Formats: sequence, structure tokens, C-alpha cells
Amino acid sequence: MKVLITGASGQLGHDLQRAFADDHVVALDRASLDVTREADVQAAVADHRPDLVVHSAAFTKVDACETESETAWQVNATASWWVARACETVDAAMVYISSDYVFDGTLGRPYTEFDTVNPRSMYGRSKEAGEQLVRRALDRHYIVRTSWVHGANGGNFAKTMLRLGRERGAVSVVDDQCGSPTFTFDLAPQIRRLAASGRPGTYHLTNRGHCTWFEFAAAIFAEAGLDVDLTPTDTASFGAPAHRPAYSVLDNLMARQVGLPDMPHWQDSLKVLLQEIA
Repeated sequence: MKVLITGASGQLGHDLQRAFADDHVVALDRASLDVTREADVQAAVADHRPDLVVHSAAFTKVDACETESETAWQVNATASWWVARACETVDAAMVYISSDYVFDGTLGRPYTEFDTVNPRSMYGRSKEAGEQLVRRALDRHYIVRTSWVHGANGGNFAKTMLRLGRERGAVSVVDDQCGSPTFTFDLAPQIRRLAASGRPGTYHLTNRGHCTWFEFAAAIFAEAGLDVDLTPTDTASFGAPAHRPAYSVLDNLMARQVGLPDMPHWQDSLKVLLQEIA
């Protein structure tokens, strides 16, 4: 199978290359392919003629999306449309990486793939728009919603906590947002399994278990052996520009239905991550 990966230099893109290593992989980073240029997207797909495009390029700076809304729409929505249209011309399947932010976080139980979306941030709205455009443009699509993504390559919450803990010795973290930390070295192979299943649709793929950001930070410091004065705060006090869903745990219902194995518990995978980055 020939696989084209966009956003290849990002956290997920890096591990996608490893997950698809047994296939013929074409890995394109932003310097190699500007996905916001339709002609360039069409040319790249036409030249390489992949069987599958894993579209992991995205504008993921949640707060920046509020002030750079045109960029958010262009990268997360319109560019995903370009990729889907290009896939249709060469009869390629596509994986589109979406987010737990398509939900408002008020349901009070884990969200299934059949629950109603209601994004409250520009990031969430642009990702949900990307979902709609991909569905309309291409039948053979795999929309993968995931959450709280962490990998050894690139920046993330775990790396920030380690840095702040060592530099300051005291950190305040919100304790009223709950989700499932998900690790790219687990997510990327799961995406490969999903694509190999031949069952297009919308899927939630996250590591098992859930926690608040405060609980996640506590686990990071404990696993890293750092003595940090960690105190809880709330989202309102933190004052971030973009709305964050209070409870965005994703139920991997459809993954179970099509026979995919459960991904590891987030606490087990955190240990693996910290062995690489701590």
C-alpha cells in the first residue's frame, strides 16, 4: 500500500511514519506541501497516486484559532476539503484527524460517535467543518476524533509540565476539565489498523481511562520523580481565550464494533513517553 502523510513533522506525523513503515510511505511536511494551496495538493496527490492519505496537518493552537480564525478555517476546514477532493480523483482513501473539541463537554458521560456535535471554540468549529467537507467530498473517509495528544516529537502538556516543574518548583493546573490523554505511539498504529479494516466512517480513538489536567500533571511529576508544589485551579481563573469542553472523554464505541483492540491505559503509556522525554 502506498501512503501519503501530510503534517509529517508533527507529533502524530512522526509516529505515523513509523506505524506505516512496512508500506510505501511518502511523508510531506509543511515545507514540502502547503495544504492550503489547492493546486499543490492536487499535484502532490496526482504525482504520488497514494492508496491512502493520512491528513494530519492542522492548526492546533486552540487559543490562537480565536484570533486567527481565517487561518483556522483555511487549514482545518478548507485544506481538508482540498485533500479529500484530490483523493477522490485518484480513488484514494483518506484519514482526517479531528478532535474532542467538536463537542461542548456538557453531556456528562463519554461521547460516542453518534452524539450531537456542538463545538464552542473556533478550533472546534473549524475541525467540525473539516469533518463535514471530507464526508461530502469523499466516500472512503476515516474521520478520527482523538484528544489530548502527546508524543515524543514536538511540544505538548507533558513537556511543558516537566519544564515548569524543574524551573519553578510550583505549578497551578486546571482541575475542572476531564479527558483522555492519548499518545501518538499508540494512536498511529491504531489508525493503520483502522485504515486496513476497510470500514470507512467516523471513529473515536483514544487511550483508555480519563483524568483532569491536574490529575495528569500529578501523574507526570510522580512518574518523573519531581517534587513540585502542584495546586489546582479552575478554567475561569486560568482565563484562556478559547472555550474548553469540561468533559470531553470519548467512547471508542465504533472501534470496538469493528474489532480494533483497545489502546493502552493512559497511565501505562505516560510511563513510556517519559522514558523518552524526561
